[in-house]
Amino acid sequence: MKKKVLLIRLSSLGDCIFNIPLANTLKRNGYEVTWLVSEKGYGVIKDNPCVDDVILAPFVMWKKRGFSIESFKEYIQIMKTIRSKKFDLTIDTQMLIKSLYFNLFSGAKRKIIANNARELSFIGCNEFIDATNNAVKSSAIRNYLRFAEHLGLDTSKIEVTLPDSPTDVKEKIQNLLKNIDKTKPVVVIAPATTWVPKHWNRENWKELIEKIEDKFNLIFTGTENDSDLISYIGGDRHINLAGKTNLKDLIELFRNSDLVISLDSGSTHLAWATQVPKIITIFCCTPTYLYAPQGPSDKYLALTGNLSCQPCHKRKCPLEKNKNQCTLLPSVPDVLSAIRKLMNIDL
Repeated sequence: MKKKVLLIRLSSLGDCIFNIPLANTLKRNGYEVTWLVSEKGYGVIKDNPCVDDVILAPFVMWKKRGFSIESFKEYIQIMKTIRSKKFDLTIDTQMLIKSLYFNLFSGAKRKIIANNARELSFIGCNEFIDATNNAVKSSAIRNYLRFAEHLGLDTSKIEVTLPDSPTDVKEKIQNLLKNIDKTKPVVVIAPATTWVPKHWNRENWKELIEKIEDKFNLIFTGTENDSDLISYIGGDRHINLAGKTNLKDLIELFRNSDLVISLDSGSTHLAWATQVPKIITIFCCTPTYLYAPQGPSDKYLALTGNLSCQPCHKRKCPLEKNKNQCTLLPSVPDVLSAIRKLMNIDL
């Protein structure tokens, strides 16, 4: 009889993607995998072959709604659902207070977490592995796979999967691309993310676009909040999808792309998860060893600067002077060189 495991990774999109190889390893080794996830990762986990079942904990909706009896009832119902499934073990890679009670009342005999868990989340568990995340200099994916190693499983294979694209989404993307120049590669530019110090300088983006736009079909993605940035760097001269795509659209777009140029962001990790396009990732304040796409160097390149303060891994620049200097690096010539290397094209 299969052992039943509850994997608790609620957010973010990138971290949910980094946990997919863990889920695939568990399932490949005979575990029945249920994933507890919030809205931010739900789109990449629902219908994903890495799991047998998905439980949605709508933390985003609860936060917007504020404390209410309705939210509390929903929370309790999720607790009851978890309890009813009689899990043999839980694996908590969220490791925050939001995952504490799901573990504590899960009913599982084994409740596994890392010993660097934060916000008292360790109280909900009874079994510990050595520290994960940036406590050791290995990729986030490898750190999460250590939960599988703790169970005695072979983690040499990194298997990432995503749900199949619905027919209407495939048709939408094919229609979007029907008038492009078929003689030129399709390059997706995703120039924005959430942290300010993760953003590459807008003047760098503008210069880069001017130097490559004649060689490629350029497609710009982002949220509505990124519209001004995308317009400034040249997106309006090309296909500008700012605020016009959802997660399923992006997955299918990346599946139809040759190259993605982006930051340390959910877009990069989503593009990597499709296993289709080549990717150039620009790292400013965060570590390449932790978040760079995993794979061969002729497909994935991570670029960063060489400042003494890099990578600080901070949401706000800690320097009193010369703030956010890391956002000026890498240089435009460095990115152009990477494009030439991956695409074998003169620029």
